[in-house]
Order: sequence, then structure tokens, then C-alpha cells
Amino acid sequence: MRLQWLFAPSLPAIGFAVRTTLAALISLVIALWMELDDPQWAAMTVWIVAQGSRGESLSKARWRLVGTAVGVVMSITLISSFIQQSWLFFPALAIWVGLCCGLATLVRNFRSYALVLAGYTCAIIAIGAIHNPANVFMTAMSRATYIVLGIVCESAVAGIFAHNLAATARRNIRDKLRTALGNVSLSVSSLLSGDSEALVRSRAMFGPLLSINDQIEFSEVEMGPHGHEGDHARAALAAVSVLLSRGLGMAVRLQYLDTDQASFQHTALRVSTFLNGLTPRLETDESVQLLLRDLQLLRGECRQQIVDALTQEISMPPQDRSAETIQVLLDGRILHNALDELLGELEQAVREYDASQHFIRGDHFHFRLQSHVDKREAAYNGIRATVAIAAAGLVWEVTAWSDGLTFITFVAIVCGLFATRENPVVASTQFMIGSLWAALVSFFLVFWVLPTQANYEMLVASLAIPMIAGGLAARNAATALHSAAYTLLLPNFVHPLNQGRQNELAWFNSTIAILLGVAFAVIIFRAILPFDSATERWRMRRTMLRDLRTLASANPMPQTRDWIGRNIDRFARLIRHAGPTPTPTIEGCLQGTLAAMTIGLNIIRLRALLERNQIPPNARRPIEVVMQRMSRFTGKYGRTSRSARIATQTLRRIEAIEPNITTRIELTRAIAYLIVVSHELEANAVFLDASKPYRAV
Repeated sequence: MRLQWLFAPSLPAIGFAVRTTLAALISLVIALWMELDDPQWAAMTVWIVAQGSRGESLSKARWRLVGTAVGVVMSITLISSFIQQSWLFFPALAIWVGLCCGLATLVRNFRSYALVLAGYTCAIIAIGAIHNPANVFMTAMSRATYIVLGIVCESAVAGIFAHNLAATARRNIRDKLRTALGNVSLSVSSLLSGDSEALVRSRAMFGPLLSINDQIEFSEVEMGPHGHEGDHARAALAAVSVLLSRGLGMAVRLQYLDTDQASFQHTALRVSTFLNGLTPRLETDESVQLLLRDLQLLRGECRQQIVDALTQEISMPPQDRSAETIQVLLDGRILHNALDELLGELEQAVREYDASQHFIRGDHFHFRLQSHVDKREAAYNGIRATVAIAAAGLVWEVTAWSDGLTFITFVAIVCGLFATRENPVVASTQFMIGSLWAALVSFFLVFWVLPTQANYEMLVASLAIPMIAGGLAARNAATALHSAAYTLLLPNFVHPLNQGRQNELAWFNSTIAILLGVAFAVIIFRAILPFDSATERWRMRRTMLRDLRTLASANPMPQTRDWIGRNIDRFARLIRHAGPTPTPTIEGCLQGTLAAMTIGLNIIRLRALLERNQIPPNARRPIEVVMQRMSRFTGKYGRTSRSARIATQTLRRIEAIEPNITTRIELTRAIAYLIVVSHELEANAVFLDASKPYRAV
């Protein structure tokens, strides 16, 4: 049912809608009681700040204050610098808003919001002071008062409804991490059992992992004074991501190595059974400790199988030492070593999960995941916003439109809200539809309902139902962007006043100016450097190739968590672009991105192995050749994959005659890494050749 969100909403949606409406109406009444000239901005601020969780609201409120403060200072600076010089003022304002939008593209969460807010807050205040530039300071203080009032009201009302916030936040972190660990463990278990569909299901998990990583920041805010539980939670998620990559690498080795060995099949079955039963054992602290003990025992069994295989080979009579037998034993050691490292990553994830549930005295652990940075996208966003503001200023200058300043203000607001979206055309178009709904509802309120009222109680009663409906729409994914426009603009369109009411002409003029401002921004998004998913995917592929070259040659060696973070972000972007039914090209990009991440992780492991310096010089040389090839990798000609295959064959020969057991174990690891690198380079050769756009065949 399409309108189920309105007629049969969930309890959390009702709670959000009611408490946010209450906060918005309280702020509006207080603003009217204080005789503020534009009281609707207080209610608008409440709806802007309000989020689904308390942590999100608090984080957004804090960053809104930061952005507002910067915007206030900049607005006073611009008006003071270019007083009575409109065509010095508007280009300067356009450049400032464009700079804010461009920089906001390079950061995450509400830090991005603070930057765009600094841009359009400056526009709101500076444009509002154009008619009376000498009064710009009072205009700035007025706008800041509305914003602070809205934030205080939203925080106070939300705080009343928030019970046991810190305990709830800790429980949420625990539940999300447990779910992520359990799902990935089941996926890895399926990969071990040879499930052909497990690979596709595994790819879809990277998007939720990134979402959980973002939510941890908000849970930290809800916890209040805390230690480094959030850092450990992020580290656990990174380990879970590496675990999933280990599982995918294991699936590659299962294709290339002899798995028809009783010892490996027995160990793999034990590991698979252990992974399938992981989730229930994460419920309590005691069960987690028992889990870690059993995990260490299972890793010990994998290592024992490696030692047994080496012992069997060493004690084998010369007449039984055929090349085939030696290769089978080596394959068994490679597979058991891969299982040991996979379980090691799981152990790291479980330990970080356990640490995220407790305050650890004296803990100074810090952990952050990097995100994918597209500098060209940031430049496009900045240019688009700059052109929009400058063009809107030109329209006002040429037409001398009486409501032109309102038009420019909302062009700046919409550009700020959506310039950092990956696809601003779709988002701003949905915002436009929500704006039309707000205008329709406000028309009914302004012309039929509000003229008959004369006190705050009736005003609150009249606005409550439309606002609650907007709040319910905000908690429905399909209508969230429509609701963002509706809840933001409804108070502005209604514009209740103490000293009077809007007349018909004023309402039509102001409403049309706002709607045209929104429409103008949509046109700019479509016309100026429009978003193109194919172009973005091409840039992303080229960036991945550059990053792979950096992994093989950079000093100091890049960290695993940074590589994981950037690639999870790329996965999430591709999944968002894919929609409900991904095209073959998107599917190929997802597979290629996963391959690039897996190659990168194994490159880092090979470099770490070289730094340990536990293999002989004749074994180092083939690996160094692969690193040199990778440092000049272009994705063409297949030279790097051939080098990896040759290195694998060379290391197999060296390992077979190496007398030192520690060295043989290191060589076994190197062979395991090279097998994955060569396979992924060959299987994804078309995707990894970024000299031309990728098209799935």
C-alpha cells in the first residue's frame, strides 16, 4: 500500500513526527512571543536539525551551530567589503558558496553539512541585509537567534523522549556489530562450502558495513562522556570487511588448488560449522571469551596441519617423493595457511567487538576509515553552485524583481542542500515536488484556516496535523526527500505574524519566488556539468588503478584500514547507483571493485612479507618484480598477471627444496597471496584497463 506510511505508520515514525512537530510549534510560539520579525525560521530549523536518532540530531545541531557561526562572520565580511557594489558582491558570494560546496564534497556526515550551511547561511543573511547594509549585524544576530532557538527546542523535546540514551547507544552498537559479524561469517561459510551464489550475496554486504560505520559516530554522541568504544567498533567493522575479502580470496584458492584432501576437508568443515554458529555466541561477555578460546584452538589446528604436512614431506622416502605428491602437500599447506589467516581476521574482529562494549581505563586507541575522495566531483559541485548564485544575481539585477532576493536566497539554499549529493538532479527534483505540496497545503491554511484564528492555541492546532503528516513522510524512504522540502518550506509559506496576516498578493509573490528559486536550482543541476554515473565510474576506476600503483611502491607502506575504507565507500556508491535491478555493467563494476580491493590487500601482505625479510634472496626477486610491475600497472597487456604466475611457479620450486621450516611457511604465504593476485588480474582484465570506458559484454 503506497500510503501505508500515512495511514498505518510504525511507532518510531509516529514518535518522530509527534515530538518534532511539538518542538517546531514550541519554537514558533516562542519566536512569536519574542516579537521576532521572521518567526518561521525557528520552526524551519527544528525540521532541518531533527533526525531519526538522538545522536544524529545532536551531531547535526552541533555542526549547524559551527556552520552558522562561520556563515554569520562571512556575511558581515561580504556586506562590509562590497557595500553598494552589487557586481562585486554577487560574484564574491557565488565564489564563497561554491567553495563551501566543493569542500563539503570531500568530507563525510554532518561535517559536510556544516560547510554547505556556512555557504547558504552567509547567502541568507547577506542577501537579507542588501536593502539595509548598515544593519547587517542585527540581521545576522536575528538569524542566529532563530537557529539557536530551533536547536534548543528540538534538543529539549527530543531529550524528554530519550530514556537511557547511553545504554541504548551501547546496545545499538553491539547489535549492529553482532549482525555484521554474523552475516559475514555465514557468507564466508557459504564460500567455503562452494556456494556459487555466496559471492553475489557477499558483495551486497559492503554497503551496510559503511552505513554502520557512519552510525557509530552518532552512537558515540548519544553515549555522552565515553572512552574509545566507537574506535574499537570501527576497527571491528574494518576487520569484518577484511574477513569478507579473505573469504573471497579463499574462494579463489579453492578453484586453483587441490582441495580433495581428507585433512583439509575435515578442517574446512570444522571452520564452516564454527562460522555458522558464531552469532549466538556473541550475546554475552562470557560466551565471547569462550568463543575466542575455541577460535584460538581452531587456528592451532590449522597450524598443526601445516606442520604435519611439512613433517610428512620431510620424512617421505625418496622413492615416494613425486612432483605430484609434493604439490598436493604444498596445496594443503597453502589452504590451511589461508584458513588460519581468515580465522585470525575473525579473531581480530571479535576482540575489537568485545573492546567496543567496555570502557577501558587508560585506552588511547584511535581508528578512522578513510573514504573515497573525488576531487573532480568536488570541483564540479563548486562550479555548479557558483554559476547558480551568479546567474540568479544576474536575473535580479536585470529584472529588478521585487521578490528577487527571496528567489536568490532559495537558489542558494537548494544548491547548498543538494550540491554534495552524488546525483543532485534526482534529489533536487524530488525536493521540488515536496515544495509544491508545501505550497498547496499552505494555500489552504493561509486562505481558509488561519484568517479565522486569533490566538496561539488555535494556530498550534491548525499547524499540528500538516506537520505531523510531514514528519511521517520523513520516516518513509520513498517520501523522505519530498518531506525535507515540505517540512522546511511549510512554515515559510504560512509565515505566521503577530502584527498581521499574509494577504493574497504577498503570499503569491513570495511563494512563486521560492518555487522558482527551487526550479532554477534544478535547471542548473541539469544544465551545468550534470551528473553522469558512467563518467563517475570511469573516474573511480582510474583512481583505483592509481591507488594500486601506490600500494606497490609508496613509502611508508599504506595501511590496510585506509585501503579497506576507500573501497567500501566505492562499493556503497556503486550500490546506490545500481538501484533495485543492477545492470550488467554495474554488476561488472561491483565485481571489479571487489577484485581491486582483494588485489590491494594481497599486495600489502606481500610487501609486509618482504619487510619481515625471512625468505632467501632468490625468492625475494620474483616478488619484487611483481611489485615493480604493479607500481607501473596500467591494466593493459597482462604483464603483471604473467609476472605473478611466474613468481608463483618459481616460489613453488624454491619452497620444495628449502630446508628451513620457518622460511617454507613464509614462502607458502607468498604463494597464497600471488595466486589470488594473478587470478584477479586475469579475471578482471577488462575492468582494470581504465584506458577506455567499461562496458559489460
